[in-house]
Amino acid sequence: MKILVCISHVPDTTSKINFINGDTEFDTNGVQYVINPNDEFGLTRAIWFQEQQGANVTVVNIGGADTEPTLRKALAIGANDAIRVNATPTDGFYVAKQLAEVVKNGNYDLIICGKESLDYNGGMVPGMLAGLLNYNFVNSCIDIKIDGNTAKVTREIDGGKETVSASLPLVIGGQKGLVEEKDLRIPNMRGIMTARTKPLTNIEPTTATIASKAVKFEKPAPKSAVKLISSDNLDELINLLHNEAKVI
Repeated sequence: MKILVCISHVPDTTSKINFINGDTEFDTNGVQYVINPNDEFGLTRAIWFQEQQGANVTVVNIGGADTEPTLRKALAIGANDAIRVNATPTDGFYVAKQLAEVVKNGNYDLIICGKESLDYNGGMVPGMLAGLLNYNFVNSCIDIKIDGNTAKVTREIDGGKETVSASLPLVIGGQKGLVEEKDLRIPNMRGIMTARTKPLTNIEPTTATIASKAVKFEKPAPKSAVKLISSDNLDELINLLHNEAKVI
């Protein structure tokens, strides 16, 4: 079985976020990047298939040379090889188009994406990718088992869970539940050293339309200062709760 895990290169959630050029571009200065958490759950599950069922695991990223450390980390975790499409991930459709070309050339059985990346939270790529490939697609996956050419997939729905059966090839949008946080792999020294010799192939992008662009980014308004009301001033408290907080 050949598995392709799509990896996004995203800012660490502890990074301070700022925007430049009239709030139209993300400021990358001083920002630490990591594997997108939803993708890391998928990668860990793919490594399980590698260990238990002999799957071959490839990771792919759309990005510049600055994303290669993230791919090397994925290789250190256990992926067999990596592909970097040398392009800026401008929007969801453009990324899906590039990934579709990689899938067609690699003839993969299972494509694991995170259900969304934690930078732009678009949640568009997995579904678009499946549509471009005309593959079966299951989103919000929290468990997957493969038996021959059939996958049994559990996904999260409003108020519960749903288990479906689908034939390969299959695209899934994964999240926490594919594995738990305690099961995530931390690269050890042997994995880091081995990753240096594993193949990392750089390819040029295919021609694709950029269908959308960011007009402006805006950070949430800062929280207002706390107002302390004397315990014997209930009228003022009620007034503030009614007119400012609007909770009564």
